Amino acid sequence: MKILTARQLRQADAYTIGHEPIASVDLMERAARACAEEIKRMGLYERTFVIFCGTGNNGGDGLALANLLPQAEVCIVPLGGKRSPDFETNLVRTRKNGIRVSEISSLTYLSAIRLPEQCVLVDAIFGTGLSRPPGELAAAVIGFINRAGRTTIAIDIPSGLFSDEHNIDNENIINAHHTFTFNSPKRTFLLTASGNYAGMIHVLDIGLDKAFIDSLPASEYYTDAAAIRQIYRPRKKFSHKGTYGHALIVAGSYGKGGAGMLAAKACLRAGAGLVTAHLPRCNYTAMQSALPEVMVQADADERVITGPVQSEGYAVIAAGPGLGTDIRTQEMLKLLLQHAGAPLVLDADALNILSENKNWLSLLPEESILTPHPGEFSRLAGKSGSDLEQLRLQVEFSQRYKVYVALKGAHTRVSAPDGRVYYNSTGNPGMATAGSGDALTGVIAALRAQGYTALDSAVMGVYLHGLAGDMAARKKSEESMISGDLVECLADAFKSVREDLPGIPFA
Repeated sequence: MKILTARQLRQADAYTIGHEPIASVDLMERAARACAEEIKRMGLYERTFVIFCGTGNNGGDGLALANLLPQAEVCIVPLGGKRSPDFETNLVRTRKNGIRVSEISSLTYLSAIRLPEQCVLVDAIFGTGLSRPPGELAAAVIGFINRAGRTTIAIDIPSGLFSDEHNIDNENIINAHHTFTFNSPKRTFLLTASGNYAGMIHVLDIGLDKAFIDSLPASEYYTDAAAIRQIYRPRKKFSHKGTYGHALIVAGSYGKGGAGMLAAKACLRAGAGLVTAHLPRCNYTAMQSALPEVMVQADADERVITGPVQSEGYAVIAAGPGLGTDIRTQEMLKLLLQHAGAPLVLDADALNILSENKNWLSLLPEESILTPHPGEFSRLAGKSGSDLEQLRLQVEFSQRYKVYVALKGAHTRVSAPDGRVYYNSTGNPGMATAGSGDALTGVIAALRAQGYTALDSAVMGVYLHGLAGDMAARKKSEESMISGDLVECLADAFKSVREDLPGIPFA
């Protein structure tokens, strides 16, 4: 799914209005119906809604929604300037329907508002056109909503948040629990500092002209289930383990053998036909006992990996989990970079070693996949002062070294050498637990071993890893889930993707 700018979405609105054709107020009604259906799906439809409406088109969306809910009241927030025609049309309809409408004319009036118990608040004050801080009254309303302690739904974008630019003002941005956004997520929802304001993102299709949207240029994308269905390849009946590739996992050191085990198990669970682990001798018995399906190369050293690593004959090599940064391990990694006979997936200590030897970055084989967390990435590419600067550094790093970078976070994003960026839609805070990144390394390596492109391996690997994490959280809770639970849920994640495909039966 393309991530479009506010300007592009306005163009899509205008094109749809002119070519469907449909009146702008009727398109607003369509958006409101999509919101009402989502509210029904969430089980909130019978609750009382208090809808705060600005006087532009976002406020018009809120008024149209009020007309579709069984129990709603509206509070108009004057913004100054001329009211939009569609707002005025929907205001007439709302009053005609007997819905209570009041206007917040002053700070004194605002302080006197008493909200119904158990009501849901809807923010329809500002839309994506906002480019300056809210005025005094609007800012006060935003603060009132944030302090109310009620479930809050933002329409299209939390009021006070800029769609395409970086602005963070804790006092003057709606803290939404849910954001119903139309046709495309806004990039600001997917960045660390601003994403918390959006809460749970619901992307609603309001029927904008598909051909026109397809024609719009974009360099950023949102990976959802539909995107994964386009990538996923079901297994063929006439195949064998060699069909699905042989992955080598170079991982582990004294006290950190579990990292290699998690990566190897995730690699198997994600479909690699064969997995071999190269590990220090101290990890040998544990690996053989825990994962009899994994073949093992024992290093010459007891405690760390010193190499040389036999790298020929593999479809992919993943290195880094639990590796440590011993000087002999560093030399092993340098040789692996110089003589790798297969695509590389690098994580954890492999990245830390590279950050200590930045002249080795030029040795990275093209189309390698790197999976850093923000700290590892800052050591590799430099510190950034904002999310947008970090994004710029990530894209430049991918372009300079011709590699794919999966920068882990709430919406893990994959950058490609051609400048494209893919934000993930799955995952949860329960995945902030030891070994989660090791499991991701194994999943991506498995997909690469099976013949998926580097881009598809990274994008689908991140999605499946997050989906498995979501399933583990539902079973165990975000607090109690561990990385092993995530790995076990990979089976359910693959089943979910496969079951979404028409005509693909299970055995």
